[in-house]
Amino acid sequence: MKVMILAGGFGTRISEESAVRPKPMVEIGGMPILWHIMKIYSAYGLNDFVICCGYKGHVITEWFASYALHRTDVTFDLRERKTTIHRNGIEPWRVTLVDTGDRTMTGGRVKRAMSYIGDETFCMTYGDGVANIDISKLIEFHRQHRKKATMTAVQPEGRFGAFTLGADQHLVSNFREKPRGDGAWTNGGFFVLEPSVADYVESDDTVFELRPLQALADDEQLAAYKHDDFWMPMDTLRDKHVLEEMWGTGTAPWKCWADRAD
Repeated sequence: MKVMILAGGFGTRISEESAVRPKPMVEIGGMPILWHIMKIYSAYGLNDFVICCGYKGHVITEWFASYALHRTDVTFDLRERKTTIHRNGIEPWRVTLVDTGDRTMTGGRVKRAMSYIGDETFCMTYGDGVANIDISKLIEFHRQHRKKATMTAVQPEGRFGAFTLGADQHLVSNFREKPRGDGAWTNGGFFVLEPSVADYVESDDTVFELRPLQALADDEQLAAYKHDDFWMPMDTLRDKHVLEEMWGTGTAPWKCWADRAD
């Protein structure tokens, strides 16, 4: 099964980083968040990726062009003009980079990249969010429900601590540090889709999260896979710092893969 990753947005809310590189290339622990997302899927045996590029897409292309060399022991024989790779420590990935346009909306990106997907069920997610989601269970859920689209539903944590007041309204009776939000479920990405979802996209200007998803819901073709554990998008510089701290302290919940042996 192929995995489509939307990696072409401007990332305006994290402009401190995205001014010089696309948001999916912002690094967590020295590696782009895009790499972290791919590692999640790869841990479940999904290694064929279609990446929808847009804003500063050349940065993504150049990174993958040099990634293999940076992860190997290599000898360059300049006299013989020969390169010898002694140790290959890279993942078994097949990566197709698709230029879907700088200003194309999410739905348009999906439709533009469909020629690289073919007539098969595929996964799709955004290039800026990580989770400790079980991809195998997500795919199984999609197959059981036989809908055109399955969306992962999440409940983000609140941004601030919350407390309740006692009966006299002057004393705090309970305090919770960053509780769950208001109980509503939201789109957490990590979709499983049938190729026919592209029929719901009209043009490059179509926002996938608006008309297509609503139309799928109206047709009773949108299932929700509830993920009530860790999920976090990297929307702001603060989010990046939180993810960096998790990774640096060895407490990153999304790290579901074993480190490769040298």
